Amino acid sequence: MKKQVKVVVIGGGSSYTPELIEGFILHYQEFPVTDIWLVDIEAGKHKLDIVGKLALRMVEKSGLPIHVHMTLDRRLALKDADFVSTQMRVGMLQARVWDETIPLKYGVIGQETTGPGGMMKAFRTIPVLLDICKDMEELCPEAWMLNFTNPAGMVTEAIYTHSSIKAIGICNSPISVYKWLSKLYEVEPDRIYAEFAGLNHLHWVTDIQVDGQSKLDELLQSNDSYSAKNVPQYSWNAAFMRSLGAIPSYYLKYFYLNKEMLEDQLVSSAQGGTRAEVVKRLEDELFELYQDPNLNHKPAQLEQRGGAYYSEAAVKLMKSIYNDTRDVQTLNVRNGSNLDFLPENACIEVNCIITKKGPIPLQVTTVPEAIKGLIASVKTYEQLAVEAAVLGDRGLALQALAHHPLVPSINVAEKMLEELLEQNKELLPQFYPKV
Repeated sequence: MKKQVKVVVIGGGSSYTPELIEGFILHYQEFPVTDIWLVDIEAGKHKLDIVGKLALRMVEKSGLPIHVHMTLDRRLALKDADFVSTQMRVGMLQARVWDETIPLKYGVIGQETTGPGGMMKAFRTIPVLLDICKDMEELCPEAWMLNFTNPAGMVTEAIYTHSSIKAIGICNSPISVYKWLSKLYEVEPDRIYAEFAGLNHLHWVTDIQVDGQSKLDELLQSNDSYSAKNVPQYSWNAAFMRSLGAIPSYYLKYFYLNKEMLEDQLVSSAQGGTRAEVVKRLEDELFELYQDPNLNHKPAQLEQRGGAYYSEAAVKLMKSIYNDTRDVQTLNVRNGSNLDFLPENACIEVNCIITKKGPIPLQVTTVPEAIKGLIASVKTYEQLAVEAAVLGDRGLALQALAHHPLVPSINVAEKMLEELLEQNKELLPQFYPKV
């Protein structure tokens, strides 16, 4: 077993990074990370400097022999890496504002991972990540890429379809389920087992066991559920939940409660309260805290970010691969024959056993008939969108939008697509090649 571990964080200037550093410090004995390379781009240099200095203070406080490096030279950082974690936002928060507001003009949900906004985020992100993969193929071909960059399922599918590197998609939603259940039943998470079926940001929990005893029916009778701070808080319809026989991800409110969610977004947008603007205010507050030379720990305010606990999940996954722990985690991986109504190369979100050779997906035991159509429909959109992102193909982009369940009309899709592409023009070279 390698005694020294090099981890590269693409998007190292992210506000999430202190949580990642905290995880490496807490788990150093089982996962001896000796070198952490925080990588960013020129536009993110200021934030990288702030976060990097906080990371240095956190490591100094720990007294551990961990070296933190900050660089804008991605290739320098990637050389001989063991793990590469990606947490980037191409176009930064301004692009997220477009994703959230332009669809609303057409009466369509505006969200950074679901629907047209999610497609634009994929278009901006996939080519950049595939370039990173090319560097990894050359400089650290045996490294694992842990992709948290949204839309995580689509991005991960693009990577393992168009690259030879070892990639796993990771999301904080599943770990949020365990946090909720652990608090609800007052037990440690390792006494809980939850089965997940579906796609990233489109999963259902189809069984929940505490100490081997199923609690699903009991939970379906209650009005309790898990949610997130980045999704409006609407209660589920009790009769619907009981008849479905599964607990939907909070992102499914965009599908099952479309009218209510759209109205909420329209009101928030009119009042200047899009999620992007909320995040911008929160990030400004966080970076103000991070600059305090006396701060040498992760501030509690970080948990107000929508992706809270991602870093906990990321460190757990790295540690499990490193130690060949054979524990179960919920990840975004290739389907194979798991969900037999989807293509084999589809990226799905399911439970996996973690080994030193990577995740082994567990066969999903329960998939309610009622959810198969929605999963298949969204996967059709995703696969069309991934290929559109890679090829810069407007026809495929239109087909992707036209087949998305949240887009009401092909004519609306065409007009909306044109405006979204034009607004993102400088960030989409595959759609606007320079002569």
